[in-house]
Amino acid sequence: MINKDIEQITKADLQALIDNEVTERKTIEYKQALPSNSDSDKKEFLADVSSFANASGGDLIFGMVQDPDTGLPIDVQGLSIANVDQEILRLDNMIRTGIEPRIQSISIRPIPLENSNVALIIRIPKSWRSPHRVIFGGHDKFYSRSSNGKYPLDVGELRIAFNLSETMTERIRNFRVDRIARILANETPVPFYDSAKIVLHLIPIISLNPAQRYDIEKIASQPIKMSPIYSGGINSRYNLDGFLNYSWEKEKKSYSYVQLFRNGIIEAVEGRLLAPYTDSLTIPSGIYEQKLINSLTEYLSVLKTLNAEPPIFVFLALLGVKGYSMAVDTWRYRIHDVHIIDRDILSLPEIIIDNYDVSAEKVLKPCFDSIWNACGFQRSFNYNENGEWAPR
Repeated sequence: MINKDIEQITKADLQALIDNEVTERKTIEYKQALPSNSDSDKKEFLADVSSFANASGGDLIFGMVQDPDTGLPIDVQGLSIANVDQEILRLDNMIRTGIEPRIQSISIRPIPLENSNVALIIRIPKSWRSPHRVIFGGHDKFYSRSSNGKYPLDVGELRIAFNLSETMTERIRNFRVDRIARILANETPVPFYDSAKIVLHLIPIISLNPAQRYDIEKIASQPIKMSPIYSGGINSRYNLDGFLNYSWEKEKKSYSYVQLFRNGIIEAVEGRLLAPYTDSLTIPSGIYEQKLINSLTEYLSVLKTLNAEPPIFVFLALLGVKGYSMAVDTWRYRIHDVHIIDRDILSLPEIIIDNYDVSAEKVLKPCFDSIWNACGFQRSFNYNENGEWAPR
């Protein structure tokens, strides 16, 4: 893989591959021509793409001429393409429909050349949802890569790949359980009020890679882009885990914070929205949903800015809520429909976001419905009959 952001790669970088005699390897492969529309060419192309995703990721470079004996790149000849955008769309559609599950965050970039041709680079990230298989034309095969190129996975390797994927999911769940335990034990990054709490976690699956680190300065330089869930003002500072935004009151305690970990995980904890109102233990049925929708939208934007690769696990939990009920208009709902929550911790099942083209309202609806269920209602009544956000 060329050690540059794909948007910064130029003809000079391709020429450097020739000058430095960079051979094909686990993370780079050269092609002189694009795949045609024949079934065999499509299957070969999809096998190449999926093999990178199932291994370490890499660059597939089209328009490079190789020495037939050594395999070394010898010329950046490029491709004569009448409509580059249309060709990129063809390749993208081929990848989307021919590989399962879909590979996220693939980038395709044309590199203009002096001869009026273009080279095309397809950058495939290492996927944390592997293994991916080629499904085009009933092919139904899994591929990976070594220094000698792609190869089909055997049964033993497939078993290892699937087990690894399941292990990553379990590690994410265990991380969340550990963080909830720490919050309950008051092991928070700032002293926190002893009150019922709303806890929101965003965990990109790639964050569980021990070597994963992001440039958090992108967010630290503009902290207002990552606000706590509910706060009239924020304080900011770096800490051992990464970067922290938090409320701060006279008692030198916080009622809301959002922690960005260096590996891209976001943890937001809020303790004022559920504070007792005139001694009544109620969940404010409208404002807490609106605040969470706003925050999830903001935090997804943070992860997108960091170039954190989906999928992203989203977890919502309410802590210290035994005895709480949903605040509703008694004239609108039968009073005997209102029930109190029978447990201290409402830990909602995870939701997985596959891409950034989502709406926070739809993502969070199953969580909101579950909380209303715990209070005796069929669903959140801040959504209409069609499941669309329509706050009362």
